[in-house]
Formats: sequence, C-alpha cells, structure tokens
Amino acid sequence: MAIFPEYYQYDGVGLAELVSTKQISPAELVEEAIRRIETYNPKLNAVIYKMYDQAHSAAIGNLPDGPFRGVPFLLKDFFSTCAGVPTSDGNRLLQHIPALQDSEIIRRFKAAGVIILGKTNTAEFGLTPYVETKALGVGRNPWNLNCTPGGSSGGSAAAVAAGMVPLASGTDGAGSIRMPASCCGVFGLKPTRGRTPTGPEQGEIWHGLGVEHVITRSVRDSAVMLDAIAGAEVGAPYPTPAPVRPFSQEVVTQPGRLRIAFTSHPFWGHAVHADCVTGLHTTAGLLQELGHELVEDAPQINREAFIAAFMTMVVAEARADIERAAARAKRKPAFKDFDDTTYVFGLMGQALSASDYANAARFLQTVARDVGKFFEQYDVLLTPTLAMPPARIGELQPSGVTLVVSRLLNGLEAGWLLKLINAKSLMVQMIEKARAFDFMPYTALSNVTGQPAMSVPLYWNAAGLPVGMQFVGRFGDEAKLFRLAGQLEQSQPWFNRVPPTFN
Repeated sequence: MAIFPEYYQYDGVGLAELVSTKQISPAELVEEAIRRIETYNPKLNAVIYKMYDQAHSAAIGNLPDGPFRGVPFLLKDFFSTCAGVPTSDGNRLLQHIPALQDSEIIRRFKAAGVIILGKTNTAEFGLTPYVETKALGVGRNPWNLNCTPGGSSGGSAAAVAAGMVPLASGTDGAGSIRMPASCCGVFGLKPTRGRTPTGPEQGEIWHGLGVEHVITRSVRDSAVMLDAIAGAEVGAPYPTPAPVRPFSQEVVTQPGRLRIAFTSHPFWGHAVHADCVTGLHTTAGLLQELGHELVEDAPQINREAFIAAFMTMVVAEARADIERAAARAKRKPAFKDFDDTTYVFGLMGQALSASDYANAARFLQTVARDVGKFFEQYDVLLTPTLAMPPARIGELQPSGVTLVVSRLLNGLEAGWLLKLINAKSLMVQMIEKARAFDFMPYTALSNVTGQPAMSVPLYWNAAGLPVGMQFVGRFGDEAKLFRLAGQLEQSQPWFNRVPPTFN
C-alpha cells in the first residue's frame, strides 16, 4: 500500500519543501521510495545493490540541513565510493569488496541532505552505451522493457524515469549521463570539466574526459544539486570558472536571444535515424518561436583521427581498470572475469604504446581548441543526443566480424598478436563496424573539450519512445544552459510525461 501516492508528482526540491514544512517525514519518503523500488525494480533491474538499513537509520537521524534534506537518492555503481559499500564498476571481481571511505562527491551529496537507498546498474567500467553485463545483468527501459535505458548510467536514468527517486547520480565520459537521459525521457546535464570533484582515491575520470553529476526529471533539481556539489577539492587538477550566481537562479532567468548552431551530421558513425532528425528540426522550430537565432552549422572534425585518438584514450583506461580490478581481487587479469568488449579494449590498450597515448591526448587538445573557436560565433550547439531512438536489448552488442575478432583475441589472450599488427588500425576498423558507436556519434566531443552539455527530453516518436536533444554550451557556461533549459521546460513541459505503467 502506498504511504504517499503523490510522491511521483514532486521533484527533489518539492519533496524537500514538504519535509521542511513537516507535511511529511524523511522516514515516510524512504518507505515510499522503497515501495516503488520493490514494485518496479524486478522489471527494470535498475537498482543492483540495496542500502535500506542505512537509509532507515539516516531518515531518523540528524540529517544535514541541505537543499535536499530527506529526499531519497540512488548512486551509480561506478567510480565514486561509499564507505563500507562495494563499488562494482559493473565488474564481478569488485562486487563484494567494500570501499574504505566516501569519495568527496559522496560527502557533498550527503551534505545536501539526500538519503541513499542503493546503487544503480552500470556498464562495466562505464565503457558502453547500454547496461548488459555479466556481473549486474540487463538493465531495461521503463518506456519499453525490450529497449535499453542507455549507458553507462542506465540504471540511474531508468530509476528516475520510473519514479523510484527524483534524482540519481551519474558519470559522463563519452555521454554516459546524456545518453541514458535521452533514452529514458529525463534531464541530464554534464557539467564543465572540473566543476565537480572526482577524488580523493582517483584523481580524475578517463584523463579528464569524465565528470560526475546527477540525472533528474526537473531542471531545477539538476541546478540545485550542482550548486551543492560544485567546487574544487584539495589537489584538483582543473580550474573551472566560478559561477556569477547560483545555478538555481539561472533556471528562472530568461536566456535572452541566443545564437544557436544546429546539425544532424554525426561526428562519428554513419547514419542518423529519421526520428532524431525530426526531433532536431522540431526543436529548432521551437527555439525560433522562442526568439532565438538558429544557424545550421557544426564544428569541423577530422573523423577518423578523432575516433583513433579518443578510442586510444578509452582502451588505455580500460586496460588500467582491468589491471586495477584484478589487483584488488588479488589475481591476474583473465578474460572470464570481464565482458567481451571490456577485455578486447583492454588487450588493445595493452598493445598500444605510451607515445600512442601521449599523441592521442595532444591531438584531442587541438580538437578542443578548434571547437573553442567555433563557439566564439555561437552561444550553444544543438544536436540530437543520440543517432537513433532507444535500441532494443542486445542490438548494440558486438556482432558479426567484430564479435568474431573480439572473441578470438580474448580467447587467445592475444595482446601479443596486436603488437605484431597495427593495433590502432584494427581498433578503428572494429569501432567503425560497431553498432554501439553508430548509436552515439554526438556526445563524446564535449567530453574532449570539457564543455558543459545537456540532454533535454523534447521529443517522443510515434512508438512512444523518448528522443532527447543535446545542447552544448561554452566552457564554464552551465548558467546559459540552465537558463535555456528552464525556458524549454516552461514552454514544453515534460515532467508529467511518464512511462505508462510506472506512474
């Protein structure tokens, strides 16, 4: 029986207001959130680790007087650590190894007043745009259980869309907040590089490509949480321009007339689904109606060089993660302990040289500078978030030649073979043939440049599936994105547009 059936009608800020005015208690909110998790999670596999005892204790304890005091919350089971609780990173070796301390961002989440109920499904080491791992199982989309919720923060997005919690944490190294936000019809903002902390146990995510924040249903929840968690930590490697005023104030401020570039042309991949193109042009029309200037334009990217450099960074990080997981489990790396894609990425990372990695990093830095010049002409860049609507479960998994080559390399532990051939060329060829990378041609660029970017749920196709639109802002200018998002939320509300069986 529902304790608070109106729970789903409120965002996190709204629930916190009910708590502060004593219309409901944190304990009652926790019970309602647990009821929803227990009801809906068997269909979705969004929550993979439950922390109900800790949540009950926190709810009756002395909660911090933050902006989300008493609000139920979920953590993505990747990268950040919560003391005494495992962080699996989607890998079976790490599933039962408890963390020794809270990450800095977890401390800040807790200081904001949230009550953590558990951890959410993720791709192994955050490597894929879907959540279908040996360790955590298949995550599903509340809009269609046969579709992916996206990745790698798919469990968080599905939990928010299904109303288990109003907000949940995510990481974004190539679009892993924005892609699942698009698939699940919710709001996801990737902050500027360095805006939120990543330590202390690990200094950065993917050599600076990654950043952490939250996935939400309302724009203001994202802004208020960013106000609560933003700011450099001790030893942080990146200075980020300080906001002029709280982000929460930007949401209710008119953006003025913006000059917005838009494109459906993919930065990598081969084709874009008609639904995504229709969503883009519908959104461009809405923006013109709101008074903005729209220009069809895009940064010019050397496609093949960009793929090679970006994937060099990713496969090197995959190898480091494999070695770290094996070391923590006190064993040698072995194919059986990892997903196919993870392990073949790791073999490629092992085969590439240190100079390959350094040259890739240098090339991506030049891309960032070129894109920065493009943004001297425009306030915002608009693209579809993804190149297709939510894919069906299994559709993005390796297949054909890619699957055969992956399993051959993995089964033979054939890192030695990759060193004898052109590993970088093979890597690019495999990526070119991989459906997963056709799915996500737009999002990684802003991870390279460090710019803030958001997926906004502005379009649903004829099948009733959400198709998010991505907006990229200038470096350090989340404020402008929040102003624009607030305007779009007012003109085309999505908060009450919910998956049919989860309201």
